[in-house]
Amino acid sequence: MAKKSIGIDVQAPKEKCNDVNCAFHGTISLRGRLFTGKVIKKNVNKTVTVEWPRVFFLKKYDRYEKKRTRIKAHNPDCINAEIGDIVKIAECRPIAKAKNFIVIEKSKDEK
Repeated sequence: MAKKSIGIDVQAPKEKCNDVNCAFHGTISLRGRLFTGKVIKKNVNKTVTVEWPRVFFLKKYDRYEKKRTRIKAHNPDCINAEIGDIVKIAECRPIAKAKNFIVIEKSKDEK
């Protein structure tokens, strides 16, 4: 399949893949929200867990608390994000019970 425009200004992967759930080479379309986070876990079935911190205001105590958000996302072969990479994920239709996002761009974590 040819590389298609996904409608988001991101760097397209240089590699090709035959994944039907790839945003660039497959038939799935993107919609909704975009997030940026760090890959903390890589599973067997092309799944990564992405995490990012956020602050939440507690009105009762007039203070902020730190929380984190974790989302499972589909990791296509052409992107192949590893643990520690900073990735951008986009929402799509449900791919599995808990997978509603696809990795669309990755960059190495600068330590």
